[in-house]
Amino acid sequence: MKHHLTIIDKNYSNWISELGKRYKQCQVKAAVKVNQEMLRFYWLLGKEIVERQAENIYGSGFFAALSRDLKNELQGAEGLSERNIRYTKSFYLLYKELLGNLPQVVANFQDEQNLPQVVADSSDYSEQQLLADLFATPWGHHRYIIDKCAGQPHKAAFFVHKTVENGWSRNMLLNFLDTDLYEREGKALTNFKRTLPEITSQLAQEITKDPYNFAFTGITGKYNERKLKDALLNNITQFLIELGTGFAYVGKEYRLNIGETENFIDLLFYNLNLSCYVVIEVKTGKFTPADVGQLGCYVVACNHLLRKEGRDNPTIGLLICKEKDSLVAQYALEASNQPLGISEYELAKLYPEKVEGTMPTIEEIERKLERQLLNG
Repeated sequence: MKHHLTIIDKNYSNWISELGKRYKQCQVKAAVKVNQEMLRFYWLLGKEIVERQAENIYGSGFFAALSRDLKNELQGAEGLSERNIRYTKSFYLLYKELLGNLPQVVANFQDEQNLPQVVADSSDYSEQQLLADLFATPWGHHRYIIDKCAGQPHKAAFFVHKTVENGWSRNMLLNFLDTDLYEREGKALTNFKRTLPEITSQLAQEITKDPYNFAFTGITGKYNERKLKDALLNNITQFLIELGTGFAYVGKEYRLNIGETENFIDLLFYNLNLSCYVVIEVKTGKFTPADVGQLGCYVVACNHLLRKEGRDNPTIGLLICKEKDSLVAQYALEASNQPLGISEYELAKLYPEKVEGTMPTIEEIERKLERQLLNG
């Protein structure tokens, strides 16, 4: 609840409001500064542990001893547990090869002014940008990434960049770490390189996945396309998260009048990063070349009926099917002049309640013993 001001004056009120905003901005900058300084300390600590070969010299109890001695030296300091110190070594080892000669830059920087600016365009992702992303990512996020990407520096760098680009919380990061996003992102079969300008085609490819993970729908039994689409929209927040950054929902079974015929697009979205409509058709069966013809027709219709010249880029089509033959899909894409992509989807993986013959029940064991006794 906001308190009434002691001095009743409009200029004074505006001044108080401005001071409040300025103070909050300082708090944010201070938090960023603290995070950067702590990450610098952790990086250098991990580097020195490795370069001094401390474990070999001081034995198996080294990390516990270092933690205890640092706590005694720095009374009241946080983040010096044995486990956290072990993470500092893993932190350094995970990224040191990707950073090349930049660790010296890490050691020498004094404030955020000496760090490169974070960029969202991963198409020009350099060592300097990785360094910027590393120092913009909270330590708690780093620990998740270290746990899930051990020995995979490129995968780790991917999630660091995505965290900074999208402002992921720890729970959001953990969700994507557990759904194999690195292995799936940008993997759809497409003809974007041939049908879109170079810079647009790369960005368009990045918004695709293969396969899409629809486990959040909760579908485990028999289903048809209507049930799947209803389940996707009933979980629209999770669906948008799975589609990726920048997607805005426009409509389901979106009607387009083409000539004298009514046509209905399964799902229509608008991607804010690409500034274009995205037509999504969902098929519960196996991909057929006819699917590309239908999808291409919808893309052309959107360009004529919905796209605004000077505001929207060319519409993109995405077919998400249960199964595809990659060669057949590639041939079908080559036959189309519209920017299209083809991916598969997965539902929750099911495990049978009981697999016959794998482990006998108590009753089966007793019956078998009885037969053996009777047969002597």
